[in-house]
Amino acid sequence: MEIYMANDRKGPLDNLNWYPGHMKKTREMIQENLKVVDAVIEVIDARIPVASRNPIIDDIIKEKTRIVILNKTDLADEEQTKLWAEKIRRDGHYACGINCNTGAGVNNLLRYLDQIQAKRDEEKTRKRPLRLMIVGVPNVGKSSLINRLTGKKSAKTGDRPGVTRGKQWLTLTNGMQLLDTPGILWPKFEDPNVGKDLAFCGSIKDEIMDIETLCLEFIKVMLVDYKDLLMTRYKVTELSDDGLEAMEQIALKRGFIFPGKRIDYERTAKTVLDEFRGGKIGNITLERC
Repeated sequence: MEIYMANDRKGPLDNLNWYPGHMKKTREMIQENLKVVDAVIEVIDARIPVASRNPIIDDIIKEKTRIVILNKTDLADEEQTKLWAEKIRRDGHYACGINCNTGAGVNNLLRYLDQIQAKRDEEKTRKRPLRLMIVGVPNVGKSSLINRLTGKKSAKTGDRPGVTRGKQWLTLTNGMQLLDTPGILWPKFEDPNVGKDLAFCGSIKDEIMDIETLCLEFIKVMLVDYKDLLMTRYKVTELSDDGLEAMEQIALKRGFIFPGKRIDYERTAKTVLDEFRGGKIGNITLERC
């Protein structure tokens, strides 16, 4: 697959084929089980709060109580995370930021779930623990959150999309029941920037993309909002505003050079994207509120 280049962030991803059959099955599974749950926990990536929200989820969940978790706050811009959480609350949903690596924010979520439980107990004669469903696109950290909520490694985790395959009911530390679901994407990106942002953060497998071009697009974005972080990370005192030249400066600084002074673009791309995804470049939110 080729990601075509553009001077801004509007390069198309028309050739990207990323909607495998298991995602269609996941949608059907969510629809089938929605009637037996009391609330839905939607996990999104705090670095891309728009791109990581599947529009299909809105159609499926409708009026069901929704809790939006901005995960990976340790990788995102703190001020931007606060602004996005406030916006989501204005839209009528509970929202909180969580860092699954440290557990920061998990207690806030548990307290809110207790409030939903208390309200249900008041309204229903038959008392039972809440039944919850967790949804989200691939690689937003659903499994890491589940492990925090259950107090054990109930779900497989990984830094690559597509780890969770089938549905499974799990018991939380407070006795509530949680239905885990595989990550689900949607059939067409109306906005090409959505596809790019998902790819930057690893929600689309690198194997189906031209990683050098993907990195070049990422650097272009960074030059607009986080140029200083690139300069600091790669120890470049003067970084070009041209994406390709900036990528070559980074390669030269890191010594990613073939014999004959040719740039190793692939190694540069893998390094820059891996370091972004691992938070080594800094706290970055690609979608500004």
